[in-house]
Amino acid sequence: MRRRQAVEITPGRTLHVHPPEDILLQKLRWYRQGGETSERQWRDILGIILVQAQNLDRDYLRVNAPVLGVADLLARALREGTGEA
Repeated sequence: MRRRQAVEITPGRTLHVHPPEDILLQKLRWYRQGGETSERQWRDILGIILVQAQNLDRDYLRVNAPVLGVADLLARALREGTGEA
């Protein structure tokens, strides 16, 4: 909750959303917990990487992915989504 971001949707109306890095990490966890078979989760993961490529805090991802046990999936997703390791 500390990392959530305020987005003004209309004047005077603010919506708090989770940053893409946290959504990406959660989707990687769900993909792993689901036996790495959900094409929808993997497509969502690659979509986040594709759309947010230049904005992702890769240091945050690389620190937190091992804590969640998804560092290998993150590396794979970055390779497939951007061509990097």
